[in-house]
Amino acid sequence: MATFKAKNFRLADINAVFFDLDNTVIETRKADSRTCRKLAEELTQEYGIPEEVSIKITTTYLKLFRKCPDNCTCLLDAWRMLLWKKALGEKYSYLAKNVYERWLYLRYQYLALESDVIALLRRLKEKYLLGLITNGPSNSQWEKVRKLSLEQYFDIILVSGDLPWEKPETRIFEEACQLLRVAPSNCIMIGDKLETDILGGIEAGFGATVWIPIVDKPHLNADDPQPDFIVRRLTDISNILNRKPGAPELEDTSSNASDGS
Repeated sequence: MATFKAKNFRLADINAVFFDLDNTVIETRKADSRTCRKLAEELTQEYGIPEEVSIKITTTYLKLFRKCPDNCTCLLDAWRMLLWKKALGEKYSYLAKNVYERWLYLRYQYLALESDVIALLRRLKEKYLLGLITNGPSNSQWEKVRKLSLEQYFDIILVSGDLPWEKPETRIFEEACQLLRVAPSNCIMIGDKLETDILGGIEAGFGATVWIPIVDKPHLNADDPQPDFIVRRLTDISNILNRKPGAPELEDTSSNASDGS
């Protein structure tokens, strides 16, 4: 379901759709939380670590990981191992290698694209050029792209860690448009962050922006960047892209829908 904000929006003018990655195409926060909950259960079941200690270990790791998912001074695996050793503490640090490998396996199980998202991307690719624009360290973002086989769905993928700019800087959006040889006014930007995805799309002159709210930010404030559309799930963008000319405005009937995080 979607909320539509009045704008001179012409669907016929759109020929490219750009997506954010985390919490938009893939449900990163949700998957990482599920991974750590499952891993905490396994630490107790397989290694006899008290339940409350297992929860503290995985919670500590997740906080450390979210704060700094990559470190340019060492390899990605080595950095994550250091974080796990710190989270496990001296008593359980000997488990770091096994725990890291299990975490990585579970993480990508939970990050895997849902079948309806795959179907959506395939349908859109038949009609539009598709791009992925993501902020984040190069190694960690490209690991997601490759492990989840995302390259097959997108015509271009830009990772801010490879570039001198990041969202919401206009230049990264302009670069994406130049690579696809499209005008910004003929593009849509879809993402979960108002301050990067939506603001960036607006300032780059995109034809429309679509916001997917997350738990931490479920509602718009008056001083927020104002998206043209709000959807509760990525697959709801079909309600926007399939609108017929002259159709009535879309109403917000999504109060019981997923929050998209």
